[in-house]
Amino acid sequence: MWIRRASALLRGIRCPRRFAAPRMLLRAGSAPSSSLTSYCGSDSGFSWNKHRLDLMLGIIISGQTAVIILGSNQNSVFAQDASVAEQATENDQGQVHVTGLRKIEDGSVISNVHTSKWRIFTDNGRDLFLKGKLDEAEKFFQAALDEATKGFGAKDPHVASSCNNLAELYRVKKAYEKAEPLYLEAINILEDTFGADDVRVGAALHNLGQFYLALRKLEQARKCYERALKIKGRVLGYGHTEYADTMYHLGRVLHLQGKKKEAEDLIRESIRILEEAGLGESATCIRRMRYLTQILLNSNRLAETENFQRKILHILELSKGWDSIDTVIAAENLALTLQSLGNLIEAKELLERCLVARQKIFPQNHVQVAANMLQLARVAMLNSNNLRKLKVSEASSELDSAKLLLNTSVRIAKDILGSSGMNQNSFKSSHSEGEKDRHVALIVQLQSLDSLGLLDVQSRELVEARETFEYPFEVEHALRDCISIFKEPCTRSLVLDAPNVKKEYLSCLKHLRNLATTTMEESQKSIVLQELIDEAQRIEAELLPRRH
Repeated sequence: MWIRRASALLRGIRCPRRFAAPRMLLRAGSAPSSSLTSYCGSDSGFSWNKHRLDLMLGIIISGQTAVIILGSNQNSVFAQDASVAEQATENDQGQVHVTGLRKIEDGSVISNVHTSKWRIFTDNGRDLFLKGKLDEAEKFFQAALDEATKGFGAKDPHVASSCNNLAELYRVKKAYEKAEPLYLEAINILEDTFGADDVRVGAALHNLGQFYLALRKLEQARKCYERALKIKGRVLGYGHTEYADTMYHLGRVLHLQGKKKEAEDLIRESIRILEEAGLGESATCIRRMRYLTQILLNSNRLAETENFQRKILHILELSKGWDSIDTVIAAENLALTLQSLGNLIEAKELLERCLVARQKIFPQNHVQVAANMLQLARVAMLNSNNLRKLKVSEASSELDSAKLLLNTSVRIAKDILGSSGMNQNSFKSSHSEGEKDRHVALIVQLQSLDSLGLLDVQSRELVEARETFEYPFEVEHALRDCISIFKEPCTRSLVLDAPNVKKEYLSCLKHLRNLATTTMEESQKSIVLQELIDEAQRIEAELLPRRH
């Protein structure tokens, strides 16, 4: 009787297709970054095409004329839900990188004491911005705006560039109420100077669209991008990479508005343009393909997702090799899709390779190593389930491997939480990043404990024919560990303060309690196990919102 109940429960609690925890992890050696570029900004992140902006003389100038700074376009490390991933990359700010700043000799520049100061203040502000010294940069950008107004006149394009620089700085500082008027003033100046259909106006509209997108003012962002797209198409051409850049961002907005078909078409077309321009293996194109895979995943179009993920992995293997965490993440994403498609053999091979690579990149007790082991264990459990009716010994061996991986994953997570994550690895750069790793470590521990409970049920299913009772020791131990998490002050605070951790904790606690309750007859339960079940119910009641 108990084994049939357990089997039914096991089938009802499936391993998640996508493991959420690693998606919170940061790439080794890089903080979230903000990109700097011109009025025709790109989402390229770290590089720019030397032929860009040839038609935009006078807009992006370092030393002789104006400098325009465009906003951040960072990478999301693990592909998660597209809207969440992009929101995170738009809002996280930290170290900044240059993309697309170039010197342009402009003979029309007025020369006086104010313009000389403007050049110095602009360059100093830009350098400080790139170093992340935002408060100091703000003073120089404000001074540059004042000098530009005095030296060039209030409606000069150099003033527009200074407005945009200061607006971008305020956006990074999340002083949004100060940023928007400056963006609008920059556009007004450019329209008055060059006309409403000038390419520089289109580039400034693109900037404003990014600002609205970061604030999730989607309808305003859509209008900016649509107008910018029309201007860029007419002036630069419909095969230009800058046209494709605005097209991609418009696609993102439409996707967030629920217009999925239109969004997918635009993003696919932006990728095609890059490929035809010889940029199909660029970081920009990879980023767009990743976003597209999330749209496809959300639509459960796994075969198409697999094709794009294989393409991304192939590019990264050739360009960066397996010493790069980018390649590891791409391989892991493909493995998860293959797992969903039932291709467990290749999924296992990829995840094993990911684990080897991570153990070379990170210390042995790094949270990403623990998360990778959890993924491998889940694949082993699924494979065991497939083998249990035909090859019992092989199915049992898979469960043994899974158990070892899960126990190691739990140990690593406990070590991270026990040491407060402060000395876990040499890549740590801030207290907030350490807190992120603690959250992830706790989620890894909870999901590993949950999997250990399921593994116990699977192990006893293999001896179902014997109709013998075996006490669920693994379930009891996992439930005990789960309860202790709530009793320890440091981990209890994580559960209470982080909604995603609280949700994961309740899920784990409920699953383990159900396993402990369902897999045994009442007469077979020990007093200790019954006490654990009762304690779990009390914690659930405390954490769940009260109904009035």
